[in-house]
Amino acid sequence: MLIRDIMTTNVVTIPSSISISDAKRIMEAHRFQRLPVVDKGKLVGIVTARRLESVSPSKATSLTVWELSYLLNTTPVKEIMEKDVITVSPDTTNEEAVALAQSHKVGTLVVVEDGHVVGIVTTNDFFYKIINPVLGLGDPGSRIEVIGAGTGKALEEIISTINKLGLEIITLHIEVLPGKSEKDICVHVNSDDVSQLVDELKAKGYKVKLRKR
Repeated sequence: MLIRDIMTTNVVTIPSSISISDAKRIMEAHRFQRLPVVDKGKLVGIVTARRLESVSPSKATSLTVWELSYLLNTTPVKEIMEKDVITVSPDTTNEEAVALAQSHKVGTLVVVEDGHVVGIVTTNDFFYKIINPVLGLGDPGSRIEVIGAGTGKALEEIISTINKLGLEIITLHIEVLPGKSEKDICVHVNSDDVSQLVDELKAKGYKVKLRKR
């Protein structure tokens, strides 16, 4: 899966000359948390809601309401925008993008192609469009966890047992807990009753746990 498969397109951008007040109004109107800053078709920065709040005068300021309004209406976002924007291309793999975002400790990546902003991808996109489907969140059925069964032979036997019982695998993933080398397997099947599956796997010597969905 590539970034183009999960990115948000039709991105709303702003010029660097727009005021802080106008940028905040655009964010609030669209319920955005960040806006790429584009001048003459070129990405020059990014502004986030957190950044806007951090540069806004505090309630303890001695400025009057009119002075505050003037300041926010006359200060352009180019004065406070983040200029070092982390970008990816639409053909970047999701694994590469996540690693890049984590290494730079950012929650947003701007997608650029041929020098133009074509999309944006955030932490929420990775969760809702990748992690949720991989974990089967929201799908019916039951999950079982088989301890130490994330190896070739054990995995083959578990899948064979599931198939023999006529169950359908919705999701399957291997987990390695921090500090451990043992690989566990978590299987999500399409049945609310997995008692027979659990009994058969235990009879084969596996340690099995029911897992909350």
